[in-house]
Amino acid sequence: MGKGRLEAFSDGVLAIIITIMVLEMKAPEGATLDALLPLAPSLLSYMLSFIYVGIYWNNHHHLLQACRRVTGSVLWANLHLLFWLSLLPFATRWMGNNHLAPLPSVAYGLVLLASAIAYWLLQRRIIAADGSASVLRHALGGDWKGKLSPLLYLAGIGATLADARLGQALYALVALLWLIPDRRIEHELEH
Repeated sequence: MGKGRLEAFSDGVLAIIITIMVLEMKAPEGATLDALLPLAPSLLSYMLSFIYVGIYWNNHHHLLQACRRVTGSVLWANLHLLFWLSLLPFATRWMGNNHLAPLPSVAYGLVLLASAIAYWLLQRRIIAADGSASVLRHALGGDWKGKLSPLLYLAGIGATLADARLGQALYALVALLWLIPDRRIEHELEH
């Protein structure tokens, strides 16, 4: 299979994930800012999750640009990633509706952690499929953000048990780290 089909399918799933998240948001009952205020936790959860889906979409695009060969294990690793990302709407709504409760924030962090692990596995499968001349292997280098993110998710999950706001702040910190453009793959493809 060509990587075009894999990319198109993944793009479709990510678009559906965003659509589900926005459709699950409830509009305020009134037409004032006061009516909007109780929805702030849900809006903030949606914004964070939208940013995460955008980060994954962007990085997935670059990942597939570096991919030379799609194997069965690459397909399964990609589905594994999409599975965890598909749980983001559920975790987003649960955390948004219960913004200071520990369990929903822990569940959100677990979805983020599992997505990060699945993304790492997808990278490993692409590198294995492409062999020693893997563009992705050369581009990733030390991958400090990829190594730091799961540690911060674990810290966020732990911190959530003490104070959900602290855990959520750590989840937002990881998103901020990934908003900084990562040009490693682009740079490697240019050479």
